[in-house]
Amino acid sequence: MSTDKNTGKKPALIVEDIGMKFNLSSEKVDSFKEYVIKSIRHQISYDEFWALEHINFTLNKGDRLGILGLNGAGKSTLLKVIAGVFKPTTGRVIRNGKIVPLLELGAGFDQQYTGRENIYLYGTVLGYSKKYLDEKFDEILEFSELGKFIDVPLKNYSSGMKSKLGFSIATISNPEILILDEVLSVGDAKFRKKSEAKIMSMMDGGTTVLFVSHSIDQVCAICNKAMILDHGHLIEYGDIEEIAPIYNKMVGD
Repeated sequence: MSTDKNTGKKPALIVEDIGMKFNLSSEKVDSFKEYVIKSIRHQISYDEFWALEHINFTLNKGDRLGILGLNGAGKSTLLKVIAGVFKPTTGRVIRNGKIVPLLELGAGFDQQYTGRENIYLYGTVLGYSKKYLDEKFDEILEFSELGKFIDVPLKNYSSGMKSKLGFSIATISNPEILILDEVLSVGDAKFRKKSEAKIMSMMDGGTTVLFVSHSIDQVCAICNKAMILDHGHLIEYGDIEEIAPIYNKMVGD
C-alpha cells in the first residue's frame, strides 16, 4: 500500500485508472424468450458507452474534493463507483476507512413506514446498530426538524422532509470518507445552512469528503481540492483556487 510522502500515512482514497462502460441495447425486448429469439436472429445490437475513462486521483485524510462538470459529465457515476454501487469495468478503488455515501437521500426508505421506523431501517442499511440508533434517536429527530411528523408514514412526506431525515441519519457519526451528491441543495435555506455547518464540523474531525454540486460557490466554501469532468474524462484536477476560475470560464460565468 502506498503512503503519502509528506505524512507517511496511507491515503484515505486511491482511484486507479477507473473506467465504467455501459451496454445500451438499441432494441427493446419485453421478455426473455423474445430476447433469445432476437439474439439468435442477430436483431439485437449494442451501443457501448463509456461513462468514465482513465480516472486517476488520490485523496489524503481530511481532503475535501469538489467534483464539477456539466450534466452527463460522469459525476454521479464516479461517486457510485467509489461508493461500491457500481463495479468499474477497468481499474480499482482503494478505500481506507468506513465510507458513508449520501447519493440519493432516503433511497433506502420504505414509504409505508413512519419516519421513526425508517430511522432504524435506513440506519441499519448504513451499518449502525439498534443500540447506537437508540442512543442517537433524539439527536436525529432534533436535527431533522420533523417534530410530530416523525410518526407519520413517509408516503405523506414532501421530498424535502425525506431528504432532511436521510441527511440527519447518515451524518449522525463521523465516517472516514463521506460522499455527497447534490444533497446540500435540499430543504429550505435554513436547513441548507445547517447542513453545510454539519459537514464542516465533520471535516474538522478529519473526514475526507467527495462533493458534487452545481454551485461553485458552495464548492469553494467547502472544498480544498476540485476536479472537472467532461464526458467521462478528468480534464482538470488541483487546488480549488486553481480550478474554480477554469470551471467558471467553462460554464460562461
